[in-house]
Amino acid sequence: MPFDFGALRRSPDVEGPGLEASDAADRLILDEAAALIDAVGPGELVVVDDAYGALALDAADAGARGIRVHQDLVTGERALARNAARLGLADAVVAAPLAPELVAGARLVLLRLPRSLDRLDEVAELVAAHAHPEVVVVGGGRIKHMSLAMNEVLGRRFARLDVSHARQKSRVLIAREPRVGASATAAGADWPRDAHHEELSLTVVAHGGVFAGTGVDIGTRFLLAQLAGAVPDAATAVDLACGSGVVASWLARARPGLRVTATDRSAAAAASARLTAEANGVADRVHVTRADGLEGLADASERLVVLNPPFHSDAAISTGIAAHLFADAARVLAPGGELWCVWNSHLRYRPLLERVVGSTRQIARNAKFTVTASRRAV
Repeated sequence: MPFDFGALRRSPDVEGPGLEASDAADRLILDEAAALIDAVGPGELVVVDDAYGALALDAADAGARGIRVHQDLVTGERALARNAARLGLADAVVAAPLAPELVAGARLVLLRLPRSLDRLDEVAELVAAHAHPEVVVVGGGRIKHMSLAMNEVLGRRFARLDVSHARQKSRVLIAREPRVGASATAAGADWPRDAHHEELSLTVVAHGGVFAGTGVDIGTRFLLAQLAGAVPDAATAVDLACGSGVVASWLARARPGLRVTATDRSAAAAASARLTAEANGVADRVHVTRADGLEGLADASERLVVLNPPFHSDAAISTGIAAHLFADAARVLAPGGELWCVWNSHLRYRPLLERVVGSTRQIARNAKFTVTASRRAV
């Protein structure tokens, strides 16, 4: 009986119209890799960035066991675990960090091609260096999110690259013959990377795929310029959806007595934020956790939360992510505490912030961004 992709759910990730748990690219990857999946032994299959379990659980349903899985988002990791339990396949998959042990000895890697070329390069570098010499990587995605540069990235790490025919607006790249020890040229040194920003007196360290990489995006720069007045007597603060940890480390540097909690659902972001804190000498006052929002913090426990909200769920644009983060901030804020937030002005978040968090005032606005402070009612 064919695997029932319709049985998969995205929960606890955002669900809603247009947000599916699997797509045509998943099915094309699995079809192109079907014979290879049948041939692998226990522990020889690795799945990377499988959004909600379509790749791993279809392979498990076909009989594969000892499947090692890495998902960047903790919500995706939990969704896969829930889907596996519901389908009776929990014993077939095991979650693992993006590290050599994830791919050691692997003969087959199934991969949802990330939109970030840096993320693709970091994954490809890891596989080429640590998987079995005969490993095959079968990576696929929606054509609208693919580029010829992906071929170039994989070509730097593997000697052979084949491209599938397109089907349902999806395509698959198949990489073989890892270039062991191959460098990705001077522009693609080993991961993670770092960069110092003299104007901010800050060093940023980032793994592949983290938003803005080792840079500091213009929205965050605009937010940082306003933060001197953000609850200046707060003893603690929260950097929600922290990315590479720029805000957390900047706050800790600017306020020597402040302790900051930085949280992000991305494993790459959390790892980067830890490294950024270390690089700036504030690791003792910046606690980083990979979590879904602020799930680890108690109600009414914080006086300052700072947020630059994402508005993508994988490839789909969704304001539901911001609404979820606003609600979580409202829960954690103590009476009189404030959420300082920067957002693209065209998104018009102020009414939502007023409704979900509390009285909201505009701190600054330029041609593209708005910074607001929303106060939790006393």
